[in-house]
Amino acid sequence: MSHIPVLLDKVLETLGDISGKIVVDATFGAGGYSRAFLECGAKVIAFDRDPSVRPLSHDNFAFINKPFSEMKSYVEHADAIVFDFGVSSMQIDTPERGFSWRFDAPLDMRMGGGRTAAELIEKSSVEELAKILRDYGDVRKAIPIARAIKSTLPQTTFALQGLIYNPNDIAPVFQALRIAVNDELGEIRRALDAVHGLLLPAGICACVTFHSLEDRLVKNIFREWTTPAGDPRMPQQPAEFKLLPAFRPDETELERNPRARSSHLRAVRKM
Repeated sequence: MSHIPVLLDKVLETLGDISGKIVVDATFGAGGYSRAFLECGAKVIAFDRDPSVRPLSHDNFAFINKPFSEMKSYVEHADAIVFDFGVSSMQIDTPERGFSWRFDAPLDMRMGGGRTAAELIEKSSVEELAKILRDYGDVRKAIPIARAIKSTLPQTTFALQGLIYNPNDIAPVFQALRIAVNDELGEIRRALDAVHGLLLPAGICACVTFHSLEDRLVKNIFREWTTPAGDPRMPQQPAEFKLLPAFRPDETELERNPRARSSHLRAVRKM
């Protein structure tokens, strides 16, 4: 399946007029957002830790092959910062990357460098592995599945899939391992921590999430940012950010791109 940028129309609606402005595409992937931002006249700085991505060739485009959590080392300021979290279609549809149970491939799952999913399994105890499955996949029978995985030490996606007796647990187990391998939630926290100092006044941070862990994390952080500071019994300092409308994909988008079904767009504006 070719890559289709999720909620792109709503992202552009949220950002408003970005002509001549600096926009950070923090999750470049196949470049769908970056192309749209450039067509709107923006100057784009894109990040992606995946070494296989192919940057665009454009005068107003700069690509940095680093995790988005490191953006504060490369960006002085921005008018907008956009995140499209989770695994990309490009990664899922490349069999040898090991992200999908639909293809028999080495159990890799890395978005960038670091240890593979097979190495993570080998170095984790049953208890540690079960915690990963519970925390990142909400796998109910985490202990029996973790024991089966540790006793076998699967090296391929099909070998791992063969150890999961309940078909409903296959996607959650793969998701949990992928999140752990890439420290996805830690990356989100570190990246959003950097947004404060990078956004110019009236700047917008927009986040597209795909599963409940990402969405809950973004929602809670945005709630902190948009809550007035200080003792509620005393005059309070105004909140630093204003919450903007949230969006879900409509039926037209879902017909065009079924993978958008679980997506949410949440955004804030710096006051």
